Amino acid sequence: MTYYTSTDKYDFDLFVIGAGSGGVRASRIASSHGARVGIAECSDLGGTCVNLGCVPKKLFAYGADFGFGFSDAKGYGWDVPEISFDWPTLLQNKDKEINRLNRIYEGILKKNNVELFCGTAEFVDNHTLKIGDKTVTADKILIATGGTPNKLAIHGAEHSLVSDDMFHLEEWPGKVAIIGGGYIAVEFAHIFHGMGCEVDILHKGSMILRGFDEDLRIKLCKAMRDEGINIHLDGCPSKIVKHGDGFDHNYCLHSDAGHKIECDMILAAIGRSPNTECLQLEKAGVELTKSGSIKINDDYQTSEGNIYAIGDVTDRINLTPVAIAQGHVLADNLFGPQTGREVDYENIPTAVFSHPPIGTVGMTECQAKEKGIDFDIYNTEFTPLIHQLSCRAEKTFMKLIVEKKTDKVIGLHILGRDAPEMLQGFAVAIKAGATKSDFDRTIPIHPTSAEELVTMRTPKVPAD
Repeated sequence: MTYYTSTDKYDFDLFVIGAGSGGVRASRIASSHGARVGIAECSDLGGTCVNLGCVPKKLFAYGADFGFGFSDAKGYGWDVPEISFDWPTLLQNKDKEINRLNRIYEGILKKNNVELFCGTAEFVDNHTLKIGDKTVTADKILIATGGTPNKLAIHGAEHSLVSDDMFHLEEWPGKVAIIGGGYIAVEFAHIFHGMGCEVDILHKGSMILRGFDEDLRIKLCKAMRDEGINIHLDGCPSKIVKHGDGFDHNYCLHSDAGHKIECDMILAAIGRSPNTECLQLEKAGVELTKSGSIKINDDYQTSEGNIYAIGDVTDRINLTPVAIAQGHVLADNLFGPQTGREVDYENIPTAVFSHPPIGTVGMTECQAKEKGIDFDIYNTEFTPLIHQLSCRAEKTFMKLIVEKKTDKVIGLHILGRDAPEMLQGFAVAIKAGATKSDFDRTIPIHPTSAEELVTMRTPKVPAD
């Protein structure tokens, strides 16, 4: 059943720039309501997540985990012969999977009668776009172009790579230097280290993973160092020197704190910026924020009333599921039978596929203090059962933040094996307003690590 009645004033009722997860969802839902929809994409369908982000990075993380798994298997009686890693095989198999997903996205668009334009879209005016040698008009336009990795601006920066480059490396490095301390940096540290590389991280801050709970940050840093990853804090990159013949490694990364890191490859994981450069936004009157993201209101509307923006290009909560939710809600509100739908941004779960991985939802301890909430902390740290025989010195850490007044669990943070998988189910409980008493009444599944989340009974660290 369709709800929206088109007019013939424009070529399309909605034209979407960017066929990533958010843009494709918005186009599909709008079309299902009866809108005539077009979409433009200058690269592979599926956006960053499918092609240069979440999906291939998770496949690489699985590949790295096998490196640890072969070692762990010995404690379980497996006679593991000498192992070797072949990067081209993983790269080829990754490409096959990404190509499969690209075809699925193409099928979604075709099935929903969304007309696809291959090329870069740029504004002519607020209702007109130019894509190559084609010009289209639309009543409403949605910008969903995502973000792009930031590049270094130091002497020798041309010798560094960004995260996009990691998915098409022709040669496997022996020693890698990673600049940055966010989730991209620690995830690629896991990938390279698990696949046999020597890894150094150079981070300008005093601790990795800014914005995450302090206990998780400290414990992950220790775990990574215990595994053999060299983490250098409080140092900004100052220059990159390329070596000539006669050196063991190709480059030397210098910092303003005096670090000199010899390496074969340098990855700059120093954040991402909204992808707006080619859009010619000034021709449509679309305003940007001081940071360069597209300025929107709570309804995703830009400074030009008929133009909207969602996802990373707005630089709010840069997560693929958030962009998908935004695209769905926007299409419903613009073309569907119901209006006023909103995305609920409270208690959004997230994960970091480091080693060990992180799963987190709700407030950190610092955030709870800043809000003046009176709370208790429950935490536990233990060696998971699998490592009792593998003899790997890897701990699992769990932390609950409970508001005293309501008994609600307002924060849950896990560092350890399978943390992201555990977190998803508990995120539903916290979203539903579960209390510590609800956790306590839940019968645990034994033996699992997750049972610890419902068996903590005594506050371990009194709130200040």
